[in-house]
Amino acid sequence: MKRILILLCIAGMTIFAGCSDKVKPGSAEVQRPVVSGVTVVAVPLTRVDSFYETSGTVRAKATSIVAPRIMGAVTAVKVRQGDMVKSGDLLLTIDDRDATHRVAAAEAAYGEARSALAAAGENRSLAQVTYERYSNLFAEKTISRQEMDQVETRKKIAGSEYERAEEMVRRAKAGLDEAKTNHGYTRITAPVSGPVVERKVDQGSMAVPGMPLLVMEDASQLKVEASIDERLSGKFKIGMPAYVLVEATGTKIRGTVGEVTPAVDSSSRTYVIKIYVEDRALKSGMYVKVSVPEGKKEVLLVPRKAIVERGQLTGIFVKDEKDVLAYRLIKMGAAYGNDVEVLAGLKAGESIVVDGMEKAVDGGVVKQ
Repeated sequence: MKRILILLCIAGMTIFAGCSDKVKPGSAEVQRPVVSGVTVVAVPLTRVDSFYETSGTVRAKATSIVAPRIMGAVTAVKVRQGDMVKSGDLLLTIDDRDATHRVAAAEAAYGEARSALAAAGENRSLAQVTYERYSNLFAEKTISRQEMDQVETRKKIAGSEYERAEEMVRRAKAGLDEAKTNHGYTRITAPVSGPVVERKVDQGSMAVPGMPLLVMEDASQLKVEASIDERLSGKFKIGMPAYVLVEATGTKIRGTVGEVTPAVDSSSRTYVIKIYVEDRALKSGMYVKVSVPEGKKEVLLVPRKAIVERGQLTGIFVKDEKDVLAYRLIKMGAAYGNDVEVLAGLKAGESIVVDGMEKAVDGGVVKQ
């Protein structure tokens, strides 16, 4: 039995050696599938705008803190936090009883001053008529010089009393205007059109001059505050274009650099620029991404349609010098219209499939 096993092993080794003589390593020809109906182009370096990207926060261009000018109890609050109001809308009222009494007193004083002025005017007119009549008599030497001097004195006194009455009317009018203005302070209206972002008072609270009651934002225009690395100091100027990407909605908005803070923060080594934007969809406090052009650079751009995704892999079909296609993984960068920047996985001058990707296969030979 042992002898039979040895003979079988020798026979198997002989058969294997014979097969090895017939098929040598590397002598088999690889059969590659032929690919047709695809468009292949070389990818050159393209000069594009270089953008500095950072994060930003949406702010109102102007914030108004509403505070009273007089002291008094708040009698009514007409708005709630979050309400949209127009410039001039009534926001709240303050107890106006004292202000109303002051207006009434000022009106009475003004009326008395006007009555006194009317009486002084009549006296001045009478004194003027008397003076003219006595002047004629004096010219005819009918009256003495002393009598003429007395008439002139009465005329001057009447004129002075009229001037004092005029001054009293002006003061009374100023007091009435002041009283009416103070009464107007009991009705606080919106200084701008926009949302009420904060309410700090309720009905019955005591309003004190200078104490914030409401905080409003001007909704006519917004700004985005973004921090810029100090190495770019001096590169961004007022009036430059900038782009704001709202990640929550995927919306890209064009804006303009409106302010550049000259000082650099010593802790973060950054400075702040403010981008003015006009878009009703934006809300104060929203997080956004900011892109500002900082110069030119050369990049590899491929059409977005040339990118083939396989599961979580992203790649393109690259053709080598032997017209063989290979699916190559790439790392994508920024988007430029219908093109996408390739950061890694492709070299300038290499050819890629840009049309007919559904026909391309890894290892296939392109047939033109």
